[in-house]
This record gives sequence, structure tokens and C-alpha cells, in this order.
Amino acid sequence: MTRNLIQRKPKITLEVNNATASKRIWLSRLKLDHFRNYKQADLDIDAGQLVILGDNGVGKTNLLEAVSLLAPGRGMRRAKSEHLYYSEVVRESALPDNDLINANEIEASAGNRLDWAVAATLETKDSRLNIGTGVPEASKQGNRIMRLEGLTVSQAELGIHLAVSWLTPQMDGIFLDSPSVRRRFIDRLVIAFDPAHIGRISRYEKSLRQRAHLLNERCADEAWFNALESVLAETAVAVTAARQSLIKALNEEAASGSFGFPGVELLLAGEMENWLSKMPAVVVEDQFMLAAKNARQNGELTMPGPHASEFQALHLSSYVTANRASTGQQKAMLIAIVLAHARLQDRRLGRPPIMLFDDVAAHLDACRRAAFFDAVQYLGGQCWYSGTDPQQFNELTKTTQFLRIMPVKSTSDSPVFEVK
Repeated sequence: MTRNLIQRKPKITLEVNNATASKRIWLSRLKLDHFRNYKQADLDIDAGQLVILGDNGVGKTNLLEAVSLLAPGRGMRRAKSEHLYYSEVVRESALPDNDLINANEIEASAGNRLDWAVAATLETKDSRLNIGTGVPEASKQGNRIMRLEGLTVSQAELGIHLAVSWLTPQMDGIFLDSPSVRRRFIDRLVIAFDPAHIGRISRYEKSLRQRAHLLNERCADEAWFNALESVLAETAVAVTAARQSLIKALNEEAASGSFGFPGVELLLAGEMENWLSKMPAVVVEDQFMLAAKNARQNGELTMPGPHASEFQALHLSSYVTANRASTGQQKAMLIAIVLAHARLQDRRLGRPPIMLFDDVAAHLDACRRAAFFDAVQYLGGQCWYSGTDPQQFNELTKTTQFLRIMPVKSTSDSPVFEVK
């Protein structure tokens, strides 16, 4: 999927003494081809922790996003695949003293090309795997695929070997955002343990859209509705049960807090959750189909299901829900959840996730930042930090390799990497 590189970038070897190396899972190589602002990049890596420094806009978050796309899902930005292709015209517009250009010029410059690739070598203490994702050059629809040892596989198959967790500044308001954003967050946590969950979510959402379309078209085909609602019922129960199972385990892990971060209890509420707490799954399926039929016959577009569930979190020290907590409490709770989720993966799956922290250190005070670094180091997996200020990472200088991304001077260049 990745083209042969005409000019190889310098290899970067990172040597870090990690006391928890026996638990490590890491990427030893990352290659980008026509991805975001990287025309080509090739990094050899060997580190438990990596700090990526650079000015705003040089491509720090793009590197982290590339790693996130190697795991099941749409990555840390949820970007559409067609928006990930490198374009020299886009790069030209980002250089100094250039006027903005319109979308038609960008599309024309790309020649309608959508192909891009991210490839990596995944290391564990027992194996080495070549993995990748991207849009093949021959693709006409621009559909993204996943690769494992050169073979095209499903996202679920790749998810068996790798999970990636992340924190970004955009996630700070998750407890105040729309319920759908919080549901996506909890589903991403489920997928780390159950990669097939992504298929169930997709199947449920597709069937829900089909049902809404039939309702809007005033279709009267009862058999068609029954078939769709049967699929919805079965999938709704599976999705809800997977969420409940994860939340139960995560609450046990997160209750006591860790490294000074608060104990947290996750809350998931809705009619499906209420039914499953009282009735067997097969009875809940019947209850769901009855509710869907009644809603349809009454001319109502809304119906119960995992698409209507609400997710929140409770700060166990103050007993305040996250949506009513202070900004600092919300940040601490979010970090506590992500770290507890990583510890749970390590304990249950025998491997922690690869962690991505985009500009997180800048939003923590010195004491909280030191505790955060200690908690991440304890996990033993590979961690990628990004930031603009090296002083924010002073605590990591003895255990971490620093990498600076230098801005490009020409549209034909990719960012230059400088090892500190």
C-alpha cells in the first residue's frame, strides 16, 4: 500500500530504559505516504515514551492521528478518509505569504486522488507484526482498508492485536457535549476489549437509518418493518450488554482512583439498560420490537435503544456528576477513566494500549502533570506525547526520547524530524 520511497528519511532510533519493558507493546516503525501534511515519512522507533515537539501547525497531531488510525474506528479526529490525502496545493496555502485558495482548486490539484497509507511494525515481547491502513491507489470509491502482514483484514481482526487510546484538548468538554459524543466515547472503550462491537454498532445504525427512511416514505410493508426491527432488537441487546459489561469492569478498576486522580463511577441509563437489568435478553428483544411497533403505529419517530442511552460519570470524592463538576474536576475524571481503561486492558488482555496524548500536559498544573507522567509510565506501554513547550516535559528527560518537527520550506518537502 505504501509506495517505494525515492529518498528515505533518516532513521530515528530511540533508546529508553523502561523498568516495565516486560509489559511493553510498541510501534518500532511508522511510515506515512501522502497522509495529511506528510508526503512521505519513515520513522524507526524504540521507546516506551516519545515526546513530539514543534510549533502549532507543523504536523504533531497528524502523527498521532496516523497511529490512531491503525486501531479499529475512525481515529482520534473522526476525519473522513478523503480528507486525509496529502495535497501540495493545500501545503502551498499553508506556507507564509500565500493567499488562501478555494476548495475547487484543492480538489483539482489532487486530480481526484484519494490514496494514502499509514504502515507500522507492531512489536510485543513475543511477536512482530506488519500492520497498516489507508486507501489503495486503485480504489475508485476511496474506501479505507486495514492490512495485517500484507493481507486485507477487517478492523475487528486488527483490533485483536492492537488497541490505541488517546486524550485530546477537544475531549475536555465531553461531559457537556451531546449524548451522541459520549456514547461514541464509551463505544470506543468497548471496542478495545471487543473489536466486533464496531460491527454491531455499524449494523444497528444502518438498520435504524433504513427504518427511518421507510417511515419518511410512509411505507406500509409490515413484513419489511418486522425484519428490520428484528435485526434492531437483536443488535440493540448486544450493543447495550457490551456497554454494561465494560462499565461494570471499568467501575471496579476506577473506583479507588490512582496516582492522585479521583475515583470515578460510570453511569449508563436508558430504557434498554433498565429492561436488561430486570429481564432476560430474549425477553428484552421482544419488548424492544413491541416498543418499536407501537411507536411506528402511533406515528412517532423516536423509539428506545442504545442510540438513546445517556452516559455520564460520577466523581466519587465529591459525589458530583461530571456535567456539574468544575472544569478541573472534569479533566481529572476524564484522565482517570482513560488510565483505568488502560490498566484494565493490561490486566485482562495482557497488554496495555498505545497511548496518545495530544497537548495534554499544557492543561495540567505541575503537580498534576507529574502524577500523570508517573501513572502513564507505570502502564508500561508505548506513549506518544505532543506539545509546543519542552519545559512541560522536564520530568521525562531521563526516560523519554524527544523529537522535534521542523516546519517545511517547500511544498515538495515533508516535515523534517530532529532528535533531541
